[in-house]
Order: sequence, then structure tokens, then C-alpha cells
Amino acid sequence: MKKNITFVIGGCRSGKSSFALYQANRVQAIRVKGENKYFIATSVPTDSEMEKRVGKHQKERGGDWHTIEESVRIHEKINQYSPKAGVILVDCLTLWVSNLLFHSYDQAQIDEAINHLENSLEQCECPIFLVSNEVGCGIVPENKLARKFRDSAGLVNQRMAKIADKVVMMVAGIDVQIKPRL
Repeated sequence: MKKNITFVIGGCRSGKSSFALYQANRVQAIRVKGENKYFIATSVPTDSEMEKRVGKHQKERGGDWHTIEESVRIHEKINQYSPKAGVILVDCLTLWVSNLLFHSYDQAQIDEAINHLENSLEQCECPIFLVSNEVGCGIVPENKLARKFRDSAGLVNQRMAKIADKVVMMVAGIDVQIKPRL
């Protein structure tokens, strides 16, 4: 099967997740009915406010989505679930980068994790949607960890955009197609 990777990127609260969910539901609707829809959640709620956000997102997805919680080894979940999936949605890659840093990944380990992700995407047997925050529009962070996060997230975004078939940037709830160029 030809790969079918859609990368949705944008600022915080730009409508990325809602757009990706809508598009994933549309893609799955035109595929074989009865195929499973998998949502790979990278978030690790650490407080009640974040738990409420997660609950709200789960409710928005509805009961026909299977939620797979994986904060670090998302490539393994893509490999595991893509053979039986109608569509996969991964939300979000910037939280994934944050999780890698939390687990003390150095740059070589982050590069290896990105390689694993790219390989799983290339082998994915169903359409897949990836959501990520644009981190390159702000100022240079003042501390080393924040700069490492920004640099790593920017690298992930560049590499995902390169292998994706379609890249969409969300701006104030409006989708702007970047790739393929119109």
C-alpha cells in the first residue's frame, strides 16, 4: 500500500487536533466499514486540569475510537495496530518530544527515536495523521532545556513534514495546505 501520511502542524489552540480528527473520520468513513480507528495519545496527565482536557478530547472522539496511551515508544504502537486499523491518529508529537526529554534521552537517542518513527510510518498499512505544535515562530528560549526541547521538536517537525504526503498548517482554526503545494 502506498503510504498515506498527513502531518497537521500549528500553534497552540489553532485547531490542529479537531481538524486531524475530522479528517481522520472522513478518511476512515470511505474505507472498509468495521475497520478500527486508533488514537495514539502521547499525553501523560500530571494534574486535574490536564485530566479534564484528556477526558474532553476522549468525549469528542466518541466511542468508536480505541485510545492507546503511549508516551515514548509510539513507533511500536503504530507497527502493532496499523495492520488492523482503518486509520491511526497520533496526538501529539511535541508532547512525545517532551516525554523523551523527561526520560533523559540525549540527542543520539532522540535521533534514534525519530528514525524508529519514520520507519514505522513508511511501513504503516493504513492512513495515519500526526499532530504537532509549530515551535519555530517564537523567540529563542532563555534556558538550555527549553532550547533543547525547541530544537528537538523542530527537528521532528521537519522530518515528519519531509516524509508526509500531505502537510497542513492550522492558523486560527483555518487549514492551510503546505504540501503538496497547490
